[in-house]
Amino acid sequence: MKIFIKLFVVSCIFVFCLAGSANAETYSKTISLFKKSEVVHPFFKSCYGYAVFPTIGKGGIGIGGAYGEGRVYKNGKVTGTTSLVKLSIGFQLGGQAFSQIIFFQDERSYGEFTSGNFEFDASASAVAITAGVQAKAGTEGGTAGASAGPATGGQGKTSYHKGMAVFVHAKGGLMYEASIGGQKFGFKPI
Repeated sequence: MKIFIKLFVVSCIFVFCLAGSANAETYSKTISLFKKSEVVHPFFKSCYGYAVFPTIGKGGIGIGGAYGEGRVYKNGKVTGTTSLVKLSIGFQLGGQAFSQIIFFQDERSYGEFTSGNFEFDASASAVAITAGVQAKAGTEGGTAGASAGPATGGQGKTSYHKGMAVFVHAKGGLMYEASIGGQKFGFKPI
């Protein structure tokens, strides 16, 4: 039991080091990165709001976790801060860092997220916006399909599912699929 506790502590330290804190410039750069994607760009024009996480750190050795801090926007203005926490148990080893953006289609989905204790379920998934990736979108399984395709290619058919659409961008590597199931979010209004 003590070895699992030690492994969990090491994983948590690794995750928190990866996530770090971000400044205003970091958020601007992350939003610009997502706007460059032909698949993501239309969501900025049609969404009610969105949450941006410049860096989410994820690591695990048997027991793992993920952590990230972000900002929530409505009409292009910051309305609050958010944090993401995820704990997991199972076969896992290593770590990664990625950026994530969650689009809210309407006031209902924005309100659901900003209620202060929102959680994606275990079947949630995201679109990876790395050139040449074939992925699925949505927050509930693979029901809303997307073809991210090359960055220079045409726009894939990506849509909201249950009022939300999630995109991730791997930092320093290629992520074929991003599982976001089990993520818990907190929200603090400004």
